[in-house]
Amino acid sequence: MSRDPGTHTTGWDRALTVRAAVATVAALLAFVGCGAVLPGVGGADGTGVGPGVTADAVTVVFVGTDLTRTANLTGFNTASTGDPVRQMRALESHVNANGGIAGRRMRAIFRNYEASDDSPAAEEKLCNQITQDDRAFAVVLTGQLQANARPCYAQRHTLVLDATLITIDQATNERLAPYLFAPAYPAYDDFVRAYLPALAAQGFFDGARQAGIVAVDAPANRAMYEQHVVPYLKQRDITPTVAWIDSTDLGTLNTGLNQAAVDLRAKRVERVFFLGGTRLASFFLTSASAQGFTARYGISSYDNPSFLIGNPDIIPREALTGAVGIGFNPSQDVADREYAFPATDPERACLGIFAAAGESFGTRENARVAFPYCDAVLLLQTGAKDLGADLNAHRWLAAVGRLDTQFQPATGFSGRLGPGRFAASNGYRAFGYDSGCACFTYRGEDVSFATR
Repeated sequence: MSRDPGTHTTGWDRALTVRAAVATVAALLAFVGCGAVLPGVGGADGTGVGPGVTADAVTVVFVGTDLTRTANLTGFNTASTGDPVRQMRALESHVNANGGIAGRRMRAIFRNYEASDDSPAAEEKLCNQITQDDRAFAVVLTGQLQANARPCYAQRHTLVLDATLITIDQATNERLAPYLFAPAYPAYDDFVRAYLPALAAQGFFDGARQAGIVAVDAPANRAMYEQHVVPYLKQRDITPTVAWIDSTDLGTLNTGLNQAAVDLRAKRVERVFFLGGTRLASFFLTSASAQGFTARYGISSYDNPSFLIGNPDIIPREALTGAVGIGFNPSQDVADREYAFPATDPERACLGIFAAAGESFGTRENARVAFPYCDAVLLLQTGAKDLGADLNAHRWLAAVGRLDTQFQPATGFSGRLGPGRFAASNGYRAFGYDSGCACFTYRGEDVSFATR
């Protein structure tokens, strides 16, 4: 029997950790990294099998980030994402009926993760459960954003199929290789390189002598700011003013955002864009409104446009006037009336897999967790197809690197894989806020990240 997704609130959402965070410090820690990044893993010769691989089975763990408790506290509006366990079982059945993973049966395990309890210690506990108790070959992460999470899995040689919108740059991917890959989303470096020219193409910087950048204070953001943002703006005689936001806890977050609004207002900055996602745009727009600061905003899929639209009591609609940016995640960029659902063959293929198990989705937003799950499993299966006795992360990554454009994520527009790439998504569209419909709309056709 199919499940009616409707538009009711639910606790399951890989992208909603930050909404929960506004209520408690613990929830804030769900999207903020803290602590040092541990050393990377390398040097294996690529022969033999990885953990969780037996002669006839491969263990894959799916993490579902549960926001029921924090959603009840905040009252935020979010669409249902259906039943993640049923979605996992649907994918398990499909894979096992179609050759398995490297000729082995996929053994799927679901782990519930309570967002309001998030902390580095909770992330380490989850990692221990998955790598030691479950002995997983791969884990599909959804919402784990502590800095110690991914290095923990890499040290245990467990492949992370990352279904979280998190800012991980190429340097981090290389340090943790071959144990970290994003099957549904683009590489962060590619995103930043495309983001600023796309803003400029929509007139965002026209007439501007200054630009404000509000960014989570994290290594990847600092690297992108120095390597890409500063040179780009200076070439156009635009002076950057960056506000590095310490999101360690609710106090530092609020202090940082309020001070950023005060400073940008004092400098008469009229253009502001965001780095790092984690719903920073949502919080800043609220703080800026309270400080009497207004600007034209540049945003992206990292800022979850659907959340900005869906919570007008928290995010003033007038603050979105003139907002432009780029989107690579239709399920949280625009409504189905703006981009028909389903629109691509990968979307239809994943919907068919779920429908066979009785799971259906009324809108694309309802499928925002299911699609990344599907992308992760299908890419895992595709990359492992010919590995046989050498099913391990090293060989899998090398095999995926030979797929080129053969794999397209259901989550996005197009795909591209190759040596040295750690993310599958390769397409975006410009979008902007339309005051007439009080919604975001796509503008133009797909553009490739990798051509830039």
